[in-house]
Order: sequence, then structure tokens, then C-alpha cells
Amino acid sequence: MSGMVQVGLASDVTEGEEIQALLEEAGIDSQLEAAVEHHPSETEDVPTKVLVAESSIEDALAAIEALSEPDELAET
Repeated sequence: MSGMVQVGLASDVTEGEEIQALLEEAGIDSQLEAAVEHHPSETEDVPTKVLVAESSIEDALAAIEALSEPDELAET
């Protein structure tokens, strides 16, 4: 079984969930993980890593690029 690799970094959990939905739409399983440690009682969102199986990295990156809105791509 291959390990999980990071294909994106979202500014918060909500953005991470949006990327995760794009990947799901393309048939790619993903996981979210906090990019920084924070106290469990903290309620504010933290930067979030988007992870996929190592074997899916190329498909995931292509799906994120293809399914992202053009104005979002212009901002990066």
C-alpha cells in the first residue's frame, strides 16, 4: 500500500473540504490533516493539508487544476 502525499494546502478546513470535494468528483480518495498544531479547544480554522495516495498524485493534481475555477487559478 502506498503512503499519503500532500497535493495541496488550504488556508482553512472549509477550503480543504472544497478541494476534497473536487477530488471526490474525479473519483480520487483524499484526507485532510491540520498543517500546524493547535490546541484542541481552539475553534478557529487552521491551514489544512490535502493528502492523496501516492499512486494518485498525478491524477489528483490534474483534477485540481481542471476542476478549479479559472479566477482561482489566476490568484495563485
